[in-house]
Parts: sequence; C-alpha cells; structure tokens
Amino acid sequence: MREYNDIMIALDFPGAEEALGFLDNLDTGDDKPFVKIGMELFYSEGPDIVREVKKRGYSVFLDLKLHDIPNTVGNAMKVLAGFGVDMVNVHAAGGIKMMEAAVRGLEEGWKASGRSGKRPYIIAVTQLTSTDQETMNKEILIPGRVESAVAEYARNAKAAGLDGVVCSPLEAQMIHGVAGADFLTVTPGIRLPGDSKGDQKRVTTPEDARNYGSDYMVIGRSITKADDPSEAYRRCR
Repeated sequence: MREYNDIMIALDFPGAEEALGFLDNLDTGDDKPFVKIGMELFYSEGPDIVREVKKRGYSVFLDLKLHDIPNTVGNAMKVLAGFGVDMVNVHAAGGIKMMEAAVRGLEEGWKASGRSGKRPYIIAVTQLTSTDQETMNKEILIPGRVESAVAEYARNAKAAGLDGVVCSPLEAQMIHGVAGADFLTVTPGIRLPGDSKGDQKRVTTPEDARNYGSDYMVIGRSITKADDPSEAYRRCR
C-alpha cells in the first residue's frame, strides 16, 4: 500500500536557505525521505520552494490545511494541483461539501496540469495534536471525547472521497477500524524518547506510532533540531 517512505520530515524552517541547507547536509543514503512543507516555509518562499524540493527528487506533503467555503477551497485545490506535490490537505471541520469540492478541484487541476499518474493524496486534519480534551470541550465547544470527534471527522472525510486524515498516532488504530485499513493515517506528534513535547499534547514515540498503525509519521524537531539530524533520522527508522 505504501508508495513512499513512511517517515515525513517536517521542513519547519523560516526560509529556503535553512530548508535547503538542511537537506544538503542530511545523509540518509539511498533512503530519500518524504518531506512536509508547511505554512511557515510556504508563506515565506511561495511555490518556488515546492518546485525546488521536488526538483531534488523528494516527495512533498504540502501542509496548508485549507478551510473555507466549498467554492474557494475547490478553486485553491486546482492551483495546488499544478505544483506537482504528492499530498495536500484540508480541515475536516469545513464539512463534507467543502471536502468534496476539494477533491473535485484537485482532480480537475491535476488533469489540467497534464501530469500522468494518480492525483496527489488528499487528507483532512481532524484535531490538531496540540488540542487536548479541555481545549476541545471548553474553547472549541465540541462536546464529548477527542477520540469520538476524530472518528466522526474521519468518517466524513471518507464519505467525501478523501484518502485519509491527519491525526494523533494514538488514534490511528481506531481510524483504521472505522474507515478501513487503506484509509491513510498521517500522524504528527512524534517524539524520540527523551525529547521535549513542545506545544504538542497527544504524542508518541516512532515505535509506538508504528504499533498503533500509523501509515506516515510526521517528524520535525526530533530530527531537524537534533545535534546530528542524519543520526536522528536513522534512529527514527
């Protein structure tokens, strides 16, 4: 099922110089990692950083978390499809109609770009791994347990035709149970033993994430901020 490496390195850098310098110094042998380009780097450098990283042979998850009315998200996805990335995402909180529009826009944009092969994966954010039970109930005003909300968002994402969700590794097994074994679970909130959790709340180690059934582990600071990022990457593997 997995077409790519199952570790994604989050390129959470302020600009192209830092991100590309990191990749230039990263020694992973023949094991070319999947990388995530998020809002900080994309808003700093725009589409050029995506094109440059793709040119270097990396698979790219463009993590922009689109969340707006269906028409706007659909049109935005047409644009993102032209970048040739391998995975994109939306917020599941936007609802089924918004997610359906995102899938249509992505497919239309992919065809219009003239690229061959399968369109990029499209996944939906369920609840951020920085969200705990109290925050969800008292600030976001979603009642019940985090796991219940995540499961319902996953069902909606599958109904809308998406390929998977972003979730905590703690919820990966549950999501496969409600949405199927082939429904992708992309899991941030991964830390090596002894690393600080930072602003994350629902976290695990890479080993535990694999045991919980995570398909793609998004790992940032445990690799990018390590004294020896190449060794940290090998340790995660």
